[in-house]
Amino acid sequence: MKAPSILVKILLFFIGIMAFIPVSAQDAKAIVKKADEKMEGEESSISVMSMTIKRPTYERNLAFKNWTKGTKLALTLVTSPAQEKGQTFLKRDREMWNWNPRISRMIKLPPSMMSQGWMGSDYTNDDALKKSSIVDDYHHTLLGEEKIDELDCYHIQLIPTEEAAVVWGKVIMWITKDEYLQMKVEYYDEDAFLVKTELAHNITTIGGRVLPSQFEIIPADKPNQRTIINIQRIEFNVPIDDNFFSQQNMKHIR
Repeated sequence: MKAPSILVKILLFFIGIMAFIPVSAQDAKAIVKKADEKMEGEESSISVMSMTIKRPTYERNLAFKNWTKGTKLALTLVTSPAQEKGQTFLKRDREMWNWNPRISRMIKLPPSMMSQGWMGSDYTNDDALKKSSIVDDYHHTLLGEEKIDELDCYHIQLIPTEEAAVVWGKVIMWITKDEYLQMKVEYYDEDAFLVKTELAHNITTIGGRVLPSQFEIIPADKPNQRTIINIQRIEFNVPIDDNFFSQQNMKHIR
């Protein structure tokens, strides 16, 4: 039997090394993309959610419905309480509008409002309509692996690209290795100060997928307040025409 050549030996050596490299590892951007698609749908999603805004002196509840298509189209309809019912928010690519039926007024939201709380919550306008893309607007680095709630997670850092018009200066994510669930997300400002933390709870099967059904957002400088979002129903990859995401539809959708 002929002995393997030097080239073959070298090739086998490197193959052996690669087998022991930690999922370094796996492309961090691919992990984030899988997690994003798991939560938002590969093509589209329709969801019904409730929100509880907790403050030291009061508690406020809202309900809303979301339609999304890809990363560029989204529409949100507030369904309760009565005084807020009928308000809609539209995202088309990098632009965002709000329609308020009580005053029959359409407002285009400037970039400066993207970091403000949506409907007075700890959930920003940017979060509400996914104005920035955690896949396309950031550089991704796998920092290692950690456990969150006893689940093995990828620990990933996201730094915005130079051309990205995003709210956050840095994002740190913990994504489960088995189901690609975003169990914990930390959001930092441009000076690298922690602004808020998002935690996922109640992993269950919803919309035919294993997902957290509750998310809790806690401001770093106000630990005694938080916003809790519950997913009541969600459908993925439902056919939605691009024309659905229009200013005209904002005024009539129910």
